[in-house]
Amino acid sequence: MAEFIRARSAEQKEQRLTQIKDVARRQFSERPYHEITLTTIAEELGWSRANLYKYVTTKEEIFLLLAADACDAYYDALLAALPEGCGLAPPVIAEVWAGIANAHQDYFRLGDLLPAVIETNVTIDRLVEFKRNYYRNVDRLGERLPQIIPISQEHVSELLLAIYFHAVGLVGYCMSNPLVQQALDILEVKGYDRDFRDSMCDFIGMCLEHYTS
Repeated sequence: MAEFIRARSAEQKEQRLTQIKDVARRQFSERPYHEITLTTIAEELGWSRANLYKYVTTKEEIFLLLAADACDAYYDALLAALPEGCGLAPPVIAEVWAGIANAHQDYFRLGDLLPAVIETNVTIDRLVEFKRNYYRNVDRLGERLPQIIPISQEHVSELLLAIYFHAVGLVGYCMSNPLVQQALDILEVKGYDRDFRDSMCDFIGMCLEHYTS
């Protein structure tokens, strides 16, 4: 096992958390959530579980941090692609938005786990910080959208939630799951065969038409 050196400063602590998140993110891209544990994370880091506990106390705390990072990345990408006064037509906005959603599928995969799994086993301080960051991002995009499309402020939050929850529900169906496929083969049932990006483009276009009409 590699020698573990405990962080002595806030900067070093942040570096350790970044290492932890990088390993958890990589494992999340390769295996189901339930197969990831503090032990698998510690082993890949070359740390003991005791050393990992110096920075986090539950797996859910790590994944809450990942969800916050993914949220920032998703909203930053939307704001960069939809600048004030961009003049894009709603169908073009739908395509751009769908492309960004497609590039940030992990954000929606984490969203599927948030209410029932991740948010149930973290400290209140971490959860408050996560929620504060989420609503800050929503407010940023909420201020931007009325500047580029004819949407009332009261409908902005409805639009954002509709797109988010559709993506959360859709992303699992569009992922390959060998066990699910085996069950469907036994039942001789054709699975849900849809492209995430195309489906999101259709849905976002429909939402934009609804909320801007």
